[in-house]
This record gives sequence, C-alpha cells and structure tokens, in this order.
Amino acid sequence: MKIMVTGGGTGGHIYPALSFIKLAKKINPKVSVLYIGTRKGLESKIVPREGINFQTIEIQGFRRSFHWENARTIYLFLKSFKKTKKLLQEFKPDVVLGTGGYVSAPVIYAAAKLHVPTVIHEQNSIPGMTNKFLSSYVDKIAISFPEAQRYFPKERTMFTGNPRAQEVATTKKSTILEEYGLNSGISTVVIFGGSQGALKINQAFVEALPNFAGKNYQVLYASGVHYYEEFKEIFEQARKTMKNVSIVPYIHQMAEILASVNLLVGRSGATSLAEMTALGLPGILIPSPFVTNDHQTKNAQSLVDVKAAKMISNDSFNGVRLVSAIEEILWNKELSREMAEASKQHGVVDSAERLWNVVMEVSR
Repeated sequence: MKIMVTGGGTGGHIYPALSFIKLAKKINPKVSVLYIGTRKGLESKIVPREGINFQTIEIQGFRRSFHWENARTIYLFLKSFKKTKKLLQEFKPDVVLGTGGYVSAPVIYAAAKLHVPTVIHEQNSIPGMTNKFLSSYVDKIAISFPEAQRYFPKERTMFTGNPRAQEVATTKKSTILEEYGLNSGISTVVIFGGSQGALKINQAFVEALPNFAGKNYQVLYASGVHYYEEFKEIFEQARKTMKNVSIVPYIHQMAEILASVNLLVGRSGATSLAEMTALGLPGILIPSPFVTNDHQTKNAQSLVDVKAAKMISNDSFNGVRLVSAIEEILWNKELSREMAEASKQHGVVDSAERLWNVVMEVSR
C-alpha cells in the first residue's frame, strides 16, 4: 500500500502526521509513504530525520488583506499543483492524507483532480483557511475537536481526535526529572510556551521566580531558545540558587516529561492538548492571541468546559496569577485529582487508529 502525506509549517501539523505514519507502519510494515512538504518549513528538518521519503514543493500562504504577494501565492500554487501531479503519477498512492498548513493545499487539490482518494485532518476546534478550502474536494474530513464539526459537511466528517494522543498515551512515568536536576518524588509543574517560547509567559515566569523559592513543589520551565538568551542572566542566577526550579531552553523528551509531572502550564495548541489529555494531566492554559480565528481560546475552552483545565487570558497573565493558579491546583489534592480524571476522559487514546480507519475506508 502507498500513502502520500502532506502537512507542515508548524509542529502542530507535522507531529500528528508522523504519529499516523508510525501507526500505519506498525499495522502494515509494507506501507510505502511519501511525505510532501516545503524546504523552508519545519517539516524539512523533522521528517527526513524519521527516515521517511521526503519531497518538497514551493508554496506560501495567502495574505488575508489585499496584497501584491497574493499574486505570487497564486503563481506558486499553480507551479506546485503541476509538480504534485507529476509526483502523484510517479508514486501512484492509494490515498493522500493532509494534516494542514498551506503546503497541503496544492497536494490535496491535485490528488482530488486526479481522482485519488483524499482525507484531511483538522487539529483545531476552528479550522484553518487551507482545510476550509480543501473540504469541498476531499472524500473524508477527520477532526480532533467535536466543535469543528459545524464547519464541515456532516456526512463526510469523522471525529478521530489527534493522532499524537495515541502515540504518547502509553508513555510511563520515569525518573527523567532527575536529568533536569529535580526530584522525581516531588509534585512538579512543567511550564512552556510552545517550541519557540512565548514572550508573555517568559515575562510572567521571571516575575514569579522569587515566589517559587522554598515551595514544596518543583518547577520545570522551558523558555524557548530565543528567550533563554534574552533572559539568560536571570535564568542562570535562578539555576544556581533555587533547587526546586529547573530552567532550560527546550525540552526534547516532552512526552516522558508530561508523564512524570503533575500539572501543565502553557499555550493551548492542538498537539499540546492532545498530549495533555492522553496522559490525564490537569492544565493551566494561556491561549495565544496571535493565531488564526483565535482558535487556541476555543481549544482551551473545550477543556475548561469539562473541568480539565483553567484558562487565563494572555492580557491578564502575570507572575501573581501564575503562582496563584499553580498552587490552587497543586495544593488541593481533590481538585487536582478531579481535573486529571476529566482530562483523561477527554483524551482520545485510539486517535491514530481512528484516522487509519478513515484513510482505509476511502483508499482505492
């Protein structure tokens, strides 16, 4: 069987695709996969490292307001459409899966025009422009949040959850915190602002730092590489003087960390929430205001509604609120337990299998 996969730009589009591919190869070791991305996107670094056949096209996103760059976008779309048709004719996939990002548009569109079965996967509660466009052409649409259903044709839409959830769901608690200079037997909160970090979260963390001293819980903080350099002097001083606080630029073993902590504080991107709920973690969510259609607020609200998370707006987030929210949960064992149970119930731990079933349903 041959599957063409496309999706990129951010980890939120790439990691669900990789989780799906890993399951597909586990189910059928003879599955052949060709991944289509861009040379400039994050996928060009991540996908080849996984040993997956990778090809690139050149494409960029539309500007929402009138801009001369949109003319170039149309030109690149047509150019990529032509190249993708050639790749489709050479690879001859049984099905094409798109996980979002503007790279998906010419690939899925070309596949549909060549009558190759197509599926798109939407990670967020409010779909992006690309998946809204493609929904008119594809055979099936898989969604991660039930709230996304209303944006797509009901008869072609299936709720699967985010495939990343299934990949991390079996991760066990370990002593990994000790690698960060922390005690694996103490209540721990992990705080991060996404792979690149977030200025507002860094500012609030720096403000909160003195209040973490001497507390009966630990803090593992990932600043983002750029912000680590910006706040390096403060961070280095804290690392020397505070035994219950560990500060790093980036956490590579995030699934194992999440399985070994008691509380998550961070943005409400789809992948983070999939991991959080798969592992049954309570969360304090600070939605990014810099995303399309404010979808992170809607993502977070879905967990607030089931009492799995607390939400603080980006504008009102500061050090005082950060410490207060952490201690409200960590110091109330009953509340922490209830939030963890609600989070676990909201997780979809067979999400990759569900997406596999959708892909198999339409494959030729």
